[in-house]
Formats: sequence, structure tokens, C-alpha cells
Amino acid sequence: MNIEEVRTYALSQQGATEDMPYGPDWVIFRIEGKIFLHIWLSSPEPTCAVKLPPEEGDRLREETSFIRPAYHLNKRHWNDLYLDHMDDDTVRRLIQTSYHLVRSHLPRRLREKYEKGSIDCVR
Repeated sequence: MNIEEVRTYALSQQGATEDMPYGPDWVIFRIEGKIFLHIWLSSPEPTCAVKLPPEEGDRLREETSFIRPAYHLNKRHWNDLYLDHMDDDTVRRLIQTSYHLVRSHLPRRLREKYEKGSIDCVR
């Protein structure tokens, strides 16, 4: 996947929004204000950072050199995906894992509206 495909996929998640609160080099994707994906546009290689359960992130980092602790983020939870070296299905799965992890920690009333599918997608 390239950066634009990552962006499109991230925005296809129910309730996902994007903004650039850290300046023109970072695109952030959120659900209900909580970040699930970072893209650093000035990265020397196309990458995105996803939030994963620590055990899963540790396991994936051991299995491949193309998933590493995220640059400038909490390295226990955030992982950089080096997009040129990964297959698209894996990147999509990890973005979705990050999205669902963040969504699962929202307050109950917010989680319920997504689980019931009672809101329109925000794009």
C-alpha cells in the first residue's frame, strides 16, 4: 500500500476523521478524538504507525524487521509499518486492529453507537 491507500483505508473505518494537529508533516486519524493511526509525511520511507496490544507488537517486531517501534511515540504501544516491504492485507489488518483497539477503549455510550451501527460514517 502507498500512503494515499493507507489514508483511504483509514478513512473507510466507521467514524474515522483526519487532521494535522502537529503541523504539515503529520496526518492523524482518529475515532471520537482518539488516535488510531499516524502518518509521518517526511519519513525517509513510506510508513504509518499503528497502535497494537503490546504482546502483539512485540511478537510482530520479533517476526519481521519491517515492523519497528514507532518514531516519536510510546514504543510499547505504537508500531511503525514499513509499507514498501509489507503486503497490503497485513497492513489493512493492522490498521483495523489499531482502530478496533482504540474504539474498544472509548466510553461505553460511544462504543455502543458504533457497535449498533447507529451513526453515519464521518469522512
